[in-house]
Amino acid sequence: MERAIEIAKRGMNRNDGGPFGCIVVQNDKIIAEGNNSVLSQNDPTAHAEVVAIRNACEYLGTFQLTGCDIYTSCEPCPMCLGAIYWARPDHIYYAATRDDAADAGFDDSFIYDEITVPVKNRSIPTKNIGREEAIKVFEHWKRKEDKTVY
Repeated sequence: MERAIEIAKRGMNRNDGGPFGCIVVQNDKIIAEGNNSVLSQNDPTAHAEVVAIRNACEYLGTFQLTGCDIYTSCEPCPMCLGAIYWARPDHIYYAATRDDAADAGFDDSFIYDEITVPVKNRSIPTKNIGREEAIKVFEHWKRKEDKTVY
């Protein structure tokens, strides 16, 4: 955890983005790390956890982190939590809480709340279009014989 916090501080001091850092550990060895790089990469998805997951998957040559643990300097936001679950690590360890982050100006509570709101009532207008054509692609996926299930 000390390394994740150190990475958070380093990235913040370089003005890469907010004060967040993350490492991925496999067999007691750090295999990847990442700091929040939203500002330096002009990428709203470049949160520390996402960056670390991308780096770990590249290092391991796989799209899943089974057998790995994630250490992050702060409780993951909804986007990062989703990415972590898709990556399937064995454990998540975090230091600061989402309330600590909110107190520093990184309040994700509106996203947690928005997830439970019916689609038609969300704050960003969201409309379902093109479903019939999209379903055809899913039907093709279901029949695809050489797919990798994940």
